[in-house]
Amino acid sequence: MADEIKYEYKTVRALRGTDGLVISKMQKDGWEYVEKEQGKLRSALDFRRPKKPVPWLLIGGAAAVVVILVVVIGVASALGGGDEKDEKPAGPTVAATKKPSARPTPTASAPITPEADPEFAALLKGDSCDEANAAFATRHQGEKIAFDGSIVNMMPHGDYHTRYDLLLGPGDRGSNTAVGPAFKYDDVNMYDLSLTGKEVPATVGTGDKFRFVAEVGEYNATQCLFYLHPVSTEAR
Repeated sequence: MADEIKYEYKTVRALRGTDGLVISKMQKDGWEYVEKEQGKLRSALDFRRPKKPVPWLLIGGAAAVVVILVVVIGVASALGGGDEKDEKPAGPTVAATKKPSARPTPTASAPITPEADPEFAALLKGDSCDEANAAFATRHQGEKIAFDGSIVNMMPHGDYHTRYDLLLGPGDRGSNTAVGPAFKYDDVNMYDLSLTGKEVPATVGTGDKFRFVAEVGEYNATQCLFYLHPVSTEAR
């Protein structure tokens, strides 16, 4: 039927506890939530949205314009070919130089902190699905950040018993964290965390508070997850 709505479909996998964030993000982008398949650690969320009709009339018009331009350029080239002369530049050219950015590049001993960087401080008080997360991850990927936070959620990575996926949040509220990026350590063990402090814990769990120092990874806008790579984890 001519009026039948055609849909495109998309399945997004989300960690347990982040379903609501993912659904909200997808709905903002025009997707309709269909159903969820709950796994042991992750959920498969199905979405759909109407396909946009192909603007054949506009495409045909654009093609016609291209053809006309090609003909006009060809005629102009044929008429003006006899008047071409070799031209030399008036003088030597000098490549323009660009001054380096005034913003210092953080070093291993000086990570970005909310105390010293207003942009990072604002990020820690924002929304986990805010576009500012993607912009910050792109601009600072590979650099180090440091912040006071807690473990929001902790679960085994796949079928492993000594490797984990950790969801981190700024502040001290653990699983009740409601602001800031959803930072994630993916597939790490206790050794990877490089635990430090006056009293180094033997294990970690949901709700534990630390001073996290980590390397900035990518930001997954679909799942609203900000990936980090642990550098050190100081108990506080």
